Amino acid sequence: MDTVVSMSDLETAMLYATLAGAFMPLGGVLARIERIRPLWLERELRHGVIAFGGGALLAAVALVLVPEGQRYLSAWPALAAFGAGGITFFLIDRTIERRGGGIAQLMSMLLDFVPESLALGTMLAADWQAGLLLAGLIALQNLPEGFNAYLELRVRDALSSKQILAGFCAMTLLGPLAAWFGFIYLRQTSGALGAMMLFSAGGILYLIFEDIAPQAHLARRWAPALGAVAGFMLGLLGQMLLG
Repeated sequence: MDTVVSMSDLETAMLYATLAGAFMPLGGVLARIERIRPLWLERELRHGVIAFGGGALLAAVALVLVPEGQRYLSAWPALAAFGAGGITFFLIDRTIERRGGGIAQLMSMLLDFVPESLALGTMLAADWQAGLLLAGLIALQNLPEGFNAYLELRVRDALSSKQILAGFCAMTLLGPLAAWFGFIYLRQTSGALGAMMLFSAGGILYLIFEDIAPQAHLARRWAPALGAVAGFMLGLLGQMLLG
């Protein structure tokens, strides 16, 4: 692959990662809005927002990360990278769960945002259109993730709004750093680029079914499931518009 890096391209990749990460504190800000009445609507809206993020993540896996990763790896290395991502995220998730508390909640958010940003940097180095789509899907997922994490931290850990939003903003800064690393170093070899995309895809798929899908479910309510469909449809629309 071409190893000559345009500074403007690198700066744009870092900007995309920053904007995608900024949707985490934005989700927290939206969660501060006064409670909605009736209560059933509040609960269904919250779960619907979470499911929408899951649909957007699934679109990122199915429409961007896996197809692009397969371009650079043969079948067995591709399967190995995908499986390694799922197992790695499982091990980290177990470690985080044992810790508990607000730090664990923030670490759980970083668990998918940092690998996503690494994949975004590598993607933007290889295919700007696909990278732009991935950045949009990451942003769509970060919004409901920040929304839900804010509510959980307020209730479970009794943290102030300023403390939570400050933590979210600090996490946002890791996005451009990860994108920079992916853009500069992982672009050097096509194998590393494809492996990073598939590794992230495997990890994200694990998180969807371990964390997002269970939280989205509500007995005798259908809006959350429709929210997941809407999130995936939005990703599909972006993929089709980019051709």
